[in-house]
Amino acid sequence: MSGEASTPGASPRAPRPGTQKSSGSVTKKGDRGAKEKPVLVLPPVGEEEPKNPEEYQCTGVLETDFAELCTRSGYTDFPKVVTRPRPHPAFVPSASMSEKPAQDDQRLSASCSLNSLESKYVFFRPTIQVELEPEDKWVKEIYIRGWRVEERILGIFSKCLPPLSQLQAINLWKVGLTDKTLSTFIALLPLCAPTLRKVSLEGNPLPEQSYHKLMAADSPIAHLSLRNNNIDDHGAQLLGQALSTLRSCNRTLVSLNLAFNHIGDAGAGYIADGLRLNRALLWLSLAHNRIQDQGALKLAEVLRPFELTHTEVVERRRLLLEKGTQERSRSPSSSRPGDSKTDREKNLLLQVNSAALAEKTDKTQTTKTPKGLSKKKEKSGGESVRKEEKSGSGQSPTQGTPKKEDPTKSGKGKVTIPEQKTSKGKGPKTGNKEKRSFLLESELVAEATETVSPLLEPVEHHNGKVFVPGNKVLLHLNLLRNRITEVGLEGFLATVQYQAQFSKSKSPSKGPVGLLRLSLAKNCFSPRCPAYATIQELMLPRAPVTKAKPREEETT
Repeated sequence: MSGEASTPGASPRAPRPGTQKSSGSVTKKGDRGAKEKPVLVLPPVGEEEPKNPEEYQCTGVLETDFAELCTRSGYTDFPKVVTRPRPHPAFVPSASMSEKPAQDDQRLSASCSLNSLESKYVFFRPTIQVELEPEDKWVKEIYIRGWRVEERILGIFSKCLPPLSQLQAINLWKVGLTDKTLSTFIALLPLCAPTLRKVSLEGNPLPEQSYHKLMAADSPIAHLSLRNNNIDDHGAQLLGQALSTLRSCNRTLVSLNLAFNHIGDAGAGYIADGLRLNRALLWLSLAHNRIQDQGALKLAEVLRPFELTHTEVVERRRLLLEKGTQERSRSPSSSRPGDSKTDREKNLLLQVNSAALAEKTDKTQTTKTPKGLSKKKEKSGGESVRKEEKSGSGQSPTQGTPKKEDPTKSGKGKVTIPEQKTSKGKGPKTGNKEKRSFLLESELVAEATETVSPLLEPVEHHNGKVFVPGNKVLLHLNLLRNRITEVGLEGFLATVQYQAQFSKSKSPSKGPVGLLRLSLAKNCFSPRCPAYATIQELMLPRAPVTKAKPREEETT
């Protein structure tokens, strides 16, 4: 009886662990779910993720490394790395093939009808397309389009992309980026090879519009494309501030593509503010936006001499003071321990007087004879000052310095060679630095070899206002398909006329000369507008393509 009692009691308890008071038909579904649980749930695999991927050492072959890291991270189905398909050349049928098209078309139509579904599925399947170097077969560019790039995929990229020594560009088109994944992607860029200079993030609208983080001061990106990202005036403000401010300026970005966005007049004004002090950007596209006359006038104003604001004038004075103190600290007279303020001022006065005398004599006589005269005057002046100082303070270190330095400033001849040998090794170098200090103090212009703020460029004063020459570094500006009328066109006409006149008086080898290409078509004005026709005539000889034709004719 005990066995009979146990058997019926065991039968109702059997399905409880799987079903919890459910019918027999439901128990089968529960059994199916229990069998599928190890396949669908990935927490145990996720726990092994920090260990296995780190143990793997990448070989530099993206196809192998990406597949191995994905399997170690728990992915069963992941995108394949394939070579980017190139467009086929245009097929031109020959005369001998003109008789066979009917038979070939029938065969092709039969094969395409069988494989049409499969070919479409393969085309839309997520892949990582790569473009290889023609000779070495190294990965040169990466194209990802149409599938979501998550945080874990970016973690895999951070391990398999750095070994690619020839990687130059990363293109992400509609990959569902967020502000968080964008920050992860930006942190990945410094790990890659230094050849990576181009980034394209198109079709990835972000709520916070944090694209300006790609243009940080330490960013290696030189070419940035942000097309079709719904960037509005707020995003343009952040991008303009990333281009330049009073205290910071982007010096690596060369081209910026902001086409197919929602930038209006206010956003164009913010971009123009960024171009005021930026001297690195060469190529800018604002095509297919919502810019009207007000924004166009602000962009045109920056490309010709513009007035400095009060804050910019104050910043200019501060930079000039810093420049003066730096040049004075470089001079050897101020670096000696026994110097005083009065001695430094006397030495500076002697240097300025000698330089002024040399300039006057250079204008009237030959280049050799005034150098000797200036040397004698400097020596006599230095000896008189030394007599007064000996009777007064008697500081020998400061008295001996002008004797060695003044000959090097006045001229570079055979007479200066023995003096440089007897003096210290830093003597001739300091003389060159002092010549630079005279240029900076007299002309208020910095050396071109140094990275100098545009506020230190030569300025003009009109009616108590300070004017800077303007941005002549920007070579290409694209404003196609906006809402600019003839009012905004007049602003660009004034800019092009000024730059054309400026380029005639200055050779291109001496520095930038302004726009070489300006695209204003498809706006709200007639193509037969006089201002637009004049702009086209002025820009035609400035274009690089049209410049090459007259040179070829001259050589022939």
